[in-house]
Amino acid sequence: MSAAVLVSIALLGALVGLVVPLVSRRFATADARPPAFPLPQRPWVDPMVAASVFVGLAVAVGGDPALPVFLAVAAVGLVLARVDLACLRLPDPLVLVAGLLALGGLTIAALLSDTPGRLLGALGGAAVAGAAHVLLALLPGSRLGFGDVKLAAVLGLPLGWLGWDVLLAGLLLPHVLHGGVVLGLLATRKVHRNTLLPLGPALLTGAWLAPLLT
Repeated sequence: MSAAVLVSIALLGALVGLVVPLVSRRFATADARPPAFPLPQRPWVDPMVAASVFVGLAVAVGGDPALPVFLAVAAVGLVLARVDLACLRLPDPLVLVAGLLALGGLTIAALLSDTPGRLLGALGGAAVAGAAHVLLALLPGSRLGFGDVKLAAVLGLPLGWLGWDVLLAGLLLPHVLHGGVVLGLLATRKVHRNTLLPLGPALLTGAWLAPLLT
């Protein structure tokens, strides 16, 4: 992928990042539990994060016909991450939009590229990711919410499209990241053992990292 295309994708991501705080405020409810720590109020953070996410996906996915689908799901994911950090919620309408974008976009990509097997892989990825997180949510003492389960199933679609190695990495990385963050916050006494922390950002970050690292 040429440098000009990557710059264009970075600029697109930065524009998306400008909109992310505005959209997330519409879904962050005042009656939800307060976050363990407040979000930084710096206007340049969201554009930089979104541009990095978009460029990372472009580098990882390359010329895959599903790249626009990945970018669209990432745009919704950025909003979901911000809402979850702000009020520990993953709103169903946003998760549904991400799921429809992923399923519809990957279906079109499979038809256009004549690769129906990749669509089956995506559906299988969603089923495996959803089932694995249902089991985790049902474990005694689990703090995994069903919003996290639904998001994991949605993210299983693009991960499964890229293959089972990427799917496995996308299933494991979020929990490694989340566990590391929790241990760090406990060690610095910024949270207590019973403090609720959002898992959505880790699920999204792990899904982003998986194709980059595999």
